[in-house]
Amino acid sequence: MGQKESSEGRSVRLLRVGEQVRHALSDLLMRGDVHDEVLASHLVSVTEVRMSPDLRHATVFVKPLLGADEAEVLAALKKHVRYLRGEVAKRVNTKYAANLKFLPDESFDEGSQIDSILRSPKVARDLASDPD
Repeated sequence: MGQKESSEGRSVRLLRVGEQVRHALSDLLMRGDVHDEVLASHLVSVTEVRMSPDLRHATVFVKPLLGADEAEVLAALKKHVRYLRGEVAKRVNTKYAANLKFLPDESFDEGSQIDSILRSPKVARDLASDPD
């Protein structure tokens, strides 16, 4: 057998590195290490980080607390991406400093949308008439 990692081992590594990047970014934002008024005035949750297979790219999903000023928060993160990338590289031991791409986490919005659908009168009526 060669040095080739199994796909399972590789995916575990991607998850582990993604979690390390998520933790590092969360820490940086929580401690206020980024000198930016928008970021200083918003609590930003880093909900997930997905690493590319070569670990050179990290897609970072973020959500400002209560979803406030999402566009401004994303713009501030993008403005400071070089600083954040350097700080993450110091904290997460990988061969390359991953490029960071910030995106809004839409899963919360989907969850509230599903919740409102489940609470709609039609669905409630259908669920009430279900024999189970």
